[in-house]
Amino acid sequence: VRRARAMRGDPTRTEKKLWERLRILPVRFRRQAPVGPYVADFLCHRASLVVEVDGGVHTRTDVALRDLARDAWFETQGYITLRVSTREVEADMDAVVTRIRNLASNRLGKAV
Repeated sequence: VRRARAMRGDPTRTEKKLWERLRILPVRFRRQAPVGPYVADFLCHRASLVVEVDGGVHTRTDVALRDLARDAWFETQGYITLRVSTREVEADMDAVVTRIRNLASNRLGKAV
């Protein structure tokens, strides 16, 4: 039996900033949400949407391959994964939140 990775006690500064914005969207997101053997950074069950905030370590080949396997598993469960880099979040939070909101809207078939 595979186990979910342990939840981090404290979110990164970037995750905390994004969480503050996701919390006010009209569709509910959860932070550090367990899904099967994994823990999603942010999860919207209604839209079957996983949002992952990737730091620089995710450019390493071994980590990128693990991410691909995670994303594939989420897809088998009906979820779509949106990966955003910490740089994207820091550089243009509004654009990241708009992408997340639009993707959730498309998945739900209605504006959120």
